[in-house]
Amino acid sequence: MMRFRVSVLVLLVAASLAAFAFTAVALPAVSGKDESLDQLIARAESARPEDRPALYLDIARQKAEAADKLYNAGDAEAGNTALHDVVTFSKKATDASIDTGKKLKNTEIALRKMTEKFRDIKRTVAFEDQAPIQQTIDELEKMRTDLLSAMFGKKKGK
Repeated sequence: MMRFRVSVLVLLVAASLAAFAFTAVALPAVSGKDESLDQLIARAESARPEDRPALYLDIARQKAEAADKLYNAGDAEAGNTALHDVVTFSKKATDASIDTGKKLKNTEIALRKMTEKFRDIKRTVAFEDQAPIQQTIDELEKMRTDLLSAMFGKKKGK
């Protein structure tokens, strides 16, 4: 009787692990990882306010990757355009986080990581191309400061 219980328990654990592994692997692929940037932008615009920060940050991350690739390829003009998009969508994420009071910490962390990435990119490009990157870094740092103030600043009405 004891062996029967142990074998049933082992089968249940194995089935649970298999189901978890399936959802962890299969669902992200179905949920839209192959979604184009335009589709992601449209989804972010129509999403609930508390879901917007994560979507805007995902767009900003993709634009940051594009900027990195463009600068590595030597296309500074297109890289500058991508940097402008990074700032635009990062600002939208910051504003959405502050307005809803949700995802403040995640937004701040993502902005910090993007800032570090742009500092690394800045070290690899020609001197003439560093000014727009530094401007982007400064704007991202200002957004981080705004987020930190929203998290730890004095609360209104108290």
